[in-house]
Amino acid sequence: MPAHLLTDTTARFSNRVTDYIKYRPHYPIEILDLLGETCGLTPESVIADIGSGTGILTRLFLENGNPVIGIEPNTEMRAAGEVYLAEFGRFTSMNGTAESSPVPTRAMDFVLAGQAFHWFDREKTRKEFKRILKPEGVAVLIWNDRRIDSTPFLREYETLLQQYALDYQEISHKNIQDKTVFESFFGGPFFEASFENIQRFDLVGLMGRLNSSSYTPLQNHAHYAPMAQRVKEIFGTYQQDAKITFEYDTRVYYGLVS
Repeated sequence: MPAHLLTDTTARFSNRVTDYIKYRPHYPIEILDLLGETCGLTPESVIADIGSGTGILTRLFLENGNPVIGIEPNTEMRAAGEVYLAEFGRFTSMNGTAESSPVPTRAMDFVLAGQAFHWFDREKTRKEFKRILKPEGVAVLIWNDRRIDSTPFLREYETLLQQYALDYQEISHKNIQDKTVFESFFGGPFFEASFENIQRFDLVGLMGRLNSSSYTPLQNHAHYAPMAQRVKEIFGTYQQDAKITFEYDTRVYYGLVS
């Protein structure tokens, strides 16, 4: 990631928190089965969710019974996550980053990063994950990877982003989804899995999903009005029963950080 973007990553979502909570996809429950069957995840496994944001991934593991520490540097997102997860007594919220967290040394059975790893300094994060994980602890990197060409609607949506989004190509998580990147981070073999995931939206939801992305221009930007108009046109063309469908591959990369 370009250096000028690394300096601003913790603040990028401050003015998108409401849309993020309402319109970002959740994570398939099959992730719990995967980690249980392959890595020994149980409800007593102690977990750190790094870059926990508003708590979407955190909630999946809290509902499984796990004690989870959420580490989030963005004040607005962290506060929203604390409200969203207030009912869970096994949730602890902390201010920190992937590169430097207040998590105790060798205390975690699992360290998670959901929709966040591409924002991190990988070498510093690798050292921090090694510090906070138990010797046999597992790092888990997860993305809801939006399909870009599986339907006519998704092809049009991708074209819209290419035309109107501000730094879409530069910050895309797809830039690091490469075997050599993960081999370097894990320090050796790692494992992969993928699960199908979908969202269905009306027009308001579609705009909310678009606005939840940090590369989307804000309403005072010259791109916003023509972008919003194009969204309405795309929705009108492809809606079925007043809804459109987002398709995702939820990609999971996991292993020891050796």
